[in-house]
Amino acid sequence: MEFRPCIDLHNGQVKQIVGSSLADQNDEAVENFVAAADAAHYAKLYQEKGLKGGHIILLNPESSPYYEQTKAQAVSALGAYRGGLQVGGGIHAENAAFFLEAGASHVIVTSYVFYGGHIHMERLEKLCRTVGREHLVLDLSCRKRGDAYYIVTDRWQNFTEEKIDSHTLNLLAGFCDEFLIHAVDVEGKNQGIEEALVRQLGAWSQSGEGLSKIPITYAGGVHSYEDIGLLRTLGGGRIHVTVGSALEIFGGSLLLEEVIRRCAE
Repeated sequence: MEFRPCIDLHNGQVKQIVGSSLADQNDEAVENFVAAADAAHYAKLYQEKGLKGGHIILLNPESSPYYEQTKAQAVSALGAYRGGLQVGGGIHAENAAFFLEAGASHVIVTSYVFYGGHIHMERLEKLCRTVGREHLVLDLSCRKRGDAYYIVTDRWQNFTEEKIDSHTLNLLAGFCDEFLIHAVDVEGKNQGIEEALVRQLGAWSQSGEGLSKIPITYAGGVHSYEDIGLLRTLGGGRIHVTVGSALEIFGGSLLLEEVIRRCAE
């Protein structure tokens, strides 16, 4: 189990937001924390700590007047820690190579692949040809509807018809190097993790089905050291974790060094 750091960018600034509050209209979001430091500062911090596999997420669409500022922050962070960070948010086959050349180890993709609410295999295959499976992370961020978790797109605003289940995970694992999964309903709320989702991901990762050994990083709701232990138990020690708003560096109470230590136990 590894700790995977994050840099969330919104309106040209490093922020921690309530995931379910994000809206394209007027580029609005409920903010938990707005950093005084820029994205490169956090990238250098993660490099100093020897942390890899973290993700930068651009939370403005390309149509936003803030997009270029947000993109510039991302590029600055990638340049500050070349090969150490992944990047996602509005990535598609036409711009993916740009971010890899800027220093990203992987590009993270959701909406481009889940076009029209379903897996768009032609787009997924094109993306793999463009960047290579080894440089692709599929973001299966999800929200609960009924008894199932459904993948959501367009900065977590729109439901697809694709469930998080063994069939979906087995199919997609052959096209990517890793999964990133935000539990959007609890993202940024500091109220605990989505236990049922983590249990489901842990069961699949230990099942031996398909390519179930590829890494999975979970994000959403971690607000205590006990949550890290619970995630380890429910995920069988195979699910990596991101902590955002609860970290002291983002205005929370959890110490970065202690989170790293507990994840590495």
